[in-house]
Parts: sequence; structure tokens; C-alpha cells
Amino acid sequence: MKDLLAALCLVAVLEGLMLFAAPNGWKRAAAQMLQMPDRQLRICGGLVLGAGLLALWWLKH
Repeated sequence: MKDLLAALCLVAVLEGLMLFAAPNGWKRAAAQMLQMPDRQLRICGGLVLGAGLLALWWLKH
């Protein structure tokens, strides 16, 4: 449970860093995502999810 909370805190730090360092780039990226079809967003999300799970598995083993 401690690792999960640490991971969530790290996500918050990274999200905040992106908004702090490049707010205009973040806005442009969000606007571009609004134009993308749902299927394409799901595919991108699935790929990122899979890469994250694979990296987590690799780090833990």
C-alpha cells in the first residue's frame, strides 16, 4: 500500500511539473487530444498502460 501511495504522489509531482514548466504546451496537447477520435485515444492509452506495466514488472524482477 505504501508503494501505491508513493506512486500516486509521484504521478502528482510529474503532472504538476508539466503544468508548471510548460503550461502552453500542455494546453496545446490537450486541445489536440480533443480532436482525436476515441479509438485512437484508447489505443494510445492502452499502449502507455502496457508500457507502464511492463516497466513496473521489469523493475520489480
